[in-house]
Amino acid sequence: MNQYLLLLLLSVLIASFAQILLKKSALKTYSSPIREYLNLYVICGYGMMFLSMFITVLSYRGLDFSNVPVVESLGYVVVMLLGCLFFKEKITRRKVLGMAVILCGIFVYYR
Repeated sequence: MNQYLLLLLLSVLIASFAQILLKKSALKTYSSPIREYLNLYVICGYGMMFLSMFITVLSYRGLDFSNVPVVESLGYVVVMLLGCLFFKEKITRRKVLGMAVILCGIFVYYR
């Protein structure tokens, strides 16, 4: 497998975990608006998003962009699975339908 494609996969995973941290922060109640935006979860979450964007830009150097939409779309699936794992969210029929629409979009894009 191409090393740049692996970098893009790593970027998607990092961004997915960053979203989980940001959601965890959003579910908490804070004593002040400053603490709401300046806490460990938010700082780490946005730091991970920045790292993810940096890795994505690095991975674009060696990719021909034919696989990029597929790999980037995997982020939605990963976030759904991580939400199920960390927040005990149910994978509903509506979520599965949403994932199917994303996959259909990828299929249409490649046709």
